[in-house]
Amino acid sequence: MTSPTPIVPIILSGGVGSRLWPLSRRAAPKHLLPLVGDESMIIETANRCRDANRFTAPLVVAGEDHRFKIAEQFRVAGILVSGMILEPQGRNTAAAVIIAAMQVQRQFDGDHLLLVMPSDHVIANHAGFMQAVGLAQDSARAGNLVTFGMRPDAPATGYGYIHYKAAGGGGVYPIEKFVEKPDATTAARFLARGDYLWNSGMFLFEARALLAEVAVLDAALLTACQKAFAAMETRGDFMHLPAAEFAAVPSISLDYAVMEKTRKGRVVPAEFGWSDVGAFDALWQVSQQDSAGMVTRGDVVAIQSSNSYLWSEEGRLLTAVGVTDLIVVATTDAVLVAPMSAAQEVKTLVDELKQRQRPEVELPAVVERPWGSYQSIALGAGYQAKRIMVKPGQKLSLQKHAHRAEHWVVVQGVALVTRDAEKIKLAKGETIYLPLGCVHRLENLESTPLILIEVQIGDYVGEDDIVRLEDIYGRS
Repeated sequence: MTSPTPIVPIILSGGVGSRLWPLSRRAAPKHLLPLVGDESMIIETANRCRDANRFTAPLVVAGEDHRFKIAEQFRVAGILVSGMILEPQGRNTAAAVIIAAMQVQRQFDGDHLLLVMPSDHVIANHAGFMQAVGLAQDSARAGNLVTFGMRPDAPATGYGYIHYKAAGGGGVYPIEKFVEKPDATTAARFLARGDYLWNSGMFLFEARALLAEVAVLDAALLTACQKAFAAMETRGDFMHLPAAEFAAVPSISLDYAVMEKTRKGRVVPAEFGWSDVGAFDALWQVSQQDSAGMVTRGDVVAIQSSNSYLWSEEGRLLTAVGVTDLIVVATTDAVLVAPMSAAQEVKTLVDELKQRQRPEVELPAVVERPWGSYQSIALGAGYQAKRIMVKPGQKLSLQKHAHRAEHWVVVQGVALVTRDAEKIKLAKGETIYLPLGCVHRLENLESTPLILIEVQIGDYVGEDDIVRLEDIYGRS
């Protein structure tokens, strides 16, 4: 079935993926990483909807902190977006989808179908996915709220389930109920029955049908979303939701708010190689394995080993002898070792790291910024050294610090430095001192990357000791 009007893909770019730490972190969540293929998971999601005859450009809902990285990934991939709605804080999926539906009505019209997709899922069979979407369209056009249920091939306890009426239906069936993640015994019973599906968290419905149902089922939720949407501001390429109004929106999933209550819920049972890649055991399963069940990424040498996932980052040699059913992930600033059976417990480990206020939970070793990136290479009491890369034609904010002075040494390219009233050009090998409290800025006017080493000296060298006076990226 071909839709009379193109479908609007809604890509939900949220969550952290803490069970995939240390690869996934708050500042670099799993959907922005190339965990399975050569491209990030959010770009793989957008690639599923490149057919201009069936889909419009995607509408992305994302967090404020990730906007520049997402925009850059879409630019490099050559994918245009119809818009990017930015959340000042996470409020779960109901708010994201409802506000996206309002934007579709404003930008397009109420006749458009929305294909809601989390940005961190793997779909191996693209043709099967398109077939399932086509199967769902008539039901969605009739005003139903359709989700996609994955036929289980194992008694998995990491997914929610959907119980459906399996008789008749022509491939689209009424939903009986949603079930929370079960224990192993219950999951085995669901698998044996045959009328339970894994809940994929993907949906197809008309914008107006969703909003009409929310009005009936949770009018307070709809009103809160309407207030946030009405106060949303468009600045440049982004639509910014207001912090105060958005904080008043209930934090609730679309499943809880709508799908578990509606009588219009329908499900398409499907098999297209789906995984939400929720933990390392799932990542191991969807990755290319050798004959011994080994998955290796990076500089890895393993012998006499089987059924393990080994990842090494930044050219670090990782070796293994005689390991089985093991997860080993080595980044430049952290190493994880766990049996495959404890993959779900990585989140518990991350919670412990948060309690200990470990910065590795929040930031990766290389922190990307809209102007380039930085990497801490030495940190001690009263000092920190960083490697800073500034992209061609980019510049940092005009800023000052209350607790530290800085020394800069250019190792590649040419820097234009603002230091109070001065403008100074620095070539490779030249240095400059920025005293405590001076107003300064770093710019790269050249066509090649600028690289410098920054040494900070002071009683506090945290990232929040920055007073931005002017910023071309709207962060001041």
